[in-house]
Amino acid sequence: MIMRNIFFIHGVNGNSRENWFPWLKEKLEAEGNRIFIPQFPTPKGQTLKNWLKAFEPYEKYLNENSIVIGHSLGVTFLLNILEKHKVRAAFFVAGFTGHLGKQFDDGIKTFAQRKFNWDAIRSNAKHYVIFHSDNDPYVKLKKAEELAKNLGIKICLIKNAGHFNEASGYTRFEKLFKKIKYGYL
Repeated sequence: MIMRNIFFIHGVNGNSRENWFPWLKEKLEAEGNRIFIPQFPTPKGQTLKNWLKAFEPYEKYLNENSIVIGHSLGVTFLLNILEKHKVRAAFFVAGFTGHLGKQFDDGIKTFAQRKFNWDAIRSNAKHYVIFHSDNDPYVKLKKAEELAKNLGIKICLIKNAGHFNEASGYTRFEKLFKKIKYGYL
């Protein structure tokens, strides 16, 4: 078994100890992997430039055998990373690009409201998986469908999962763990 470097990227107002991150970290470490969960400035200082700077110390661990996992704005951040870096697999949970609505757009515009190089992104990961819910209160299913279309893949739709956060009952994420363990480790 190959030890992989696995990165978790949180979203707006997020941190390294929220939602299903601690549970999944423990499960993947038990499989012999090295887990990185950077803390990004949010909501104050939340710009792509500041997040890229916060990620710099971790870039040396990112390689073609790495796995990246993004939640919400973490997905959009990873799209920016994947324009330049190759990884083994990318898992996107409640992800999006573009506009989310007036109440969110100021905090996400540097990340999401730009033209992405989809050819580079598609070629820089061997595998992509998108998890989305049919009742996400922040990121509508249409946004996941747009993301899936740009990546040329289908969505793994999970009913009534909300935003896959603790408020939606997500302190564990069995389907994500199994998909990683049995498909990409």
